Amino acid sequence: MTNAMPEPNVSTYAPLRYLCRKSLQALPTLDGRLDKPFWDAAEWSEDFVDIEGEAKPLPAKRTRFKMLWDDDCVYFGAELIEDEIWATLTERDSVIFHDNDFEIFIDPDGDTHQYYEFEMNALNTVWDLLLVKPYRDGGPCVNGWDIQEIRSAVHIEGRLNDPSADNRFWSIEAAMPWKALKECAPNGRPPLPGEFWRVNFSRVQWQVEVKDNKYVKKIDPRTGRPYPEDNWVWSPQGIINMHYPELWGYVFFADEAVGETPSIPEDERRKWELRRLYYRQRQFYSEHERYSSELADLQLTEWTEEPRIEVTSRTFLASVPGSDGKSRIYIQEEGKVWKELAKDE
Repeated sequence: MTNAMPEPNVSTYAPLRYLCRKSLQALPTLDGRLDKPFWDAAEWSEDFVDIEGEAKPLPAKRTRFKMLWDDDCVYFGAELIEDEIWATLTERDSVIFHDNDFEIFIDPDGDTHQYYEFEMNALNTVWDLLLVKPYRDGGPCVNGWDIQEIRSAVHIEGRLNDPSADNRFWSIEAAMPWKALKECAPNGRPPLPGEFWRVNFSRVQWQVEVKDNKYVKKIDPRTGRPYPEDNWVWSPQGIINMHYPELWGYVFFADEAVGETPSIPEDERRKWELRRLYYRQRQFYSEHERYSSELADLQLTEWTEEPRIEVTSRTFLASVPGSDGKSRIYIQEEGKVWKELAKDE
């Protein structure tokens, strides 16, 4: 039986947007510092919030990022305010979020399938993997996939794993080559100015205390295990799960002369309406062991354009007209979305 799909607590579809400008200069050797001239052309993002958004208090420690791009790479920089700077994992492709970490998620074509995840800790240990589709849709993740020729670095304002130090923050830099990322990109190429990729960022933060001059995770006496980690993100998910790519932010790529961040295209809002239908279809199937072609069964009433729904015993296909009047946007039971020219009807 298909499991129900937890529906994010999102009252209005409004993922954050970021304008990634093209750099006119080469990035010198990565050292994790963001105070060099290379980064002057990039704007800081909004401060991170709790992954659930307004339902939770603001994070106690500031996190923000910058992005730039050129013909070879896309560049990420992030600053994590921190008075407890620690890390333990040293082997690549370890489960890095068992330490405090910084994470980058990238869905180049925005269909919620075939996307990348990258994590790093304060030791500059990295974990990079490819998700064929979200875990909710059966995965799998390709843990052996690597971002070939990636470069990354960490700068620590303080001292690593030293509770007696005057710790202030750690910052990261990462340079990801387009030739590695274009694998899942539209038309197998880097973005052009004016195009966008779906991207989000997460900071995993554990509660720690000092014992024998070392940081150790605080244990919840009720469970005998560490307290659950906090998840602080750029664009809130409305649910404690990063693997809802439809809620990631919009990173628009621009040449250095562009000033304003574009608005979210109308078709993206129509995709969100189909996504809500997908959540409800999963819920309906978990209760009735079938999908429904009736909107009343799915308790959905508000539509820009009413969808067409086709069902079989194990599948569904729903679509709405694209905003151009020449295309249709589709979603199926595994959550993948796409757009194609409408056929003559």
